[in-house]
Amino acid sequence: MLIQIHILQNYAPANLNRDDTGSPKDAMFGGVRRGRISSQCLKRSIRRSEVFGEAFRAAGLLAQRTQLLPMLIKKELEGLGAGEEELKAIVARLPEIGRESGKGNEEESEDDEAPAAGGTEPAGETKTKQLIFIAPNEIRPMAEGLLKAYRKLGAAGWKKSKMKDITKELAVTLPCSVDIAMFGRMTTSSAFEDVQAAVQVAHAISTNALAQEFDYYTAVDDLSGESGAGMIGDVEFNSSTYYKYLNVHWDQLLKNLGGDVQIARQAVLALLDAAARAQPTGKQNSFAAFNLPEIVFVEISQRNLPVSYANAFLKPVKSGYEQTVMEASIRQFGSYTEKLSKAYALEAERAFLAVDETTIQGAKCLPSLPDLQAWVLERLPEEG
Repeated sequence: MLIQIHILQNYAPANLNRDDTGSPKDAMFGGVRRGRISSQCLKRSIRRSEVFGEAFRAAGLLAQRTQLLPMLIKKELEGLGAGEEELKAIVARLPEIGRESGKGNEEESEDDEAPAAGGTEPAGETKTKQLIFIAPNEIRPMAEGLLKAYRKLGAAGWKKSKMKDITKELAVTLPCSVDIAMFGRMTTSSAFEDVQAAVQVAHAISTNALAQEFDYYTAVDDLSGESGAGMIGDVEFNSSTYYKYLNVHWDQLLKNLGGDVQIARQAVLALLDAAARAQPTGKQNSFAAFNLPEIVFVEISQRNLPVSYANAFLKPVKSGYEQTVMEASIRQFGSYTEKLSKAYALEAERAFLAVDETTIQGAKCLPSLPDLQAWVLERLPEEG
């Protein structure tokens, strides 16, 4: 089973997702420059949203992406009664985890504002070179395995052994985490189970041609008594209507969650909710671009054939006297889905939420997001 989510969302002037120069990210599409929000940014906004937190944090079903693995393992070792020498020896070598293969940082960051791995380390802390996506249920078994390995090898053997040989002997644990199950995990360490993502997220692109703008601003020193600006700066921004696309492979999600159907059902509903309501955080204190989607369109099919409708916007939409950019985007989206579904015999059940009255052939219009969630829930398997 495949669940696909398509969203059309207009943002007021904003700089939601920045590149290395501080400019809003963009891309060429259809020979025209478009606004872009990276998939990493969208995934982070989803997994760090209140929706996910309320649904899964209390149950310990959310993971953390961190370089502070040594700190987490140290706390567990203390709880296991490890001696001072054992603690020092084990923690001292933990930064080697993730570098056993000699490769660099393989974990991609989902936050464009996060400091790069390998940056300045806080005093007194040791870090792994690699950002590691780790679930709460993995930390204690790993600490137990490391302590067991140290006691087996002895102090001298521990120092001489290669970390790749030590981590190979650890019993890996399936991460009990909804966000890892959805977005996957790939590390360069055999200490962790690699997880194939059950959810694919596209970079959001604007349906309209990009018009980048600059905000020139000044700040005045309140205490100096001097006239004029204490500082001068500028920031780039734009206002765009975005097409967002993501899909969920149900069987892979169920596998990643150890066959727990109820958690998988809950996860799909939370994903739909968060995809619609979660917001990127970039420059929101300056722009407050908290705009909800105009349309959320869901397809459910038994065949695993993902189809993005981004090509509906190869020709960028334009506003006019009779229609807004969003209205034009919805028309192009509806027309394209109908044509593509007919041309390729795409069999799926379809339903959507629309803020304004909208008709899309072959799709059921529902009045609210809870109604759309209920429609999806009725079609999800109740048993594995």
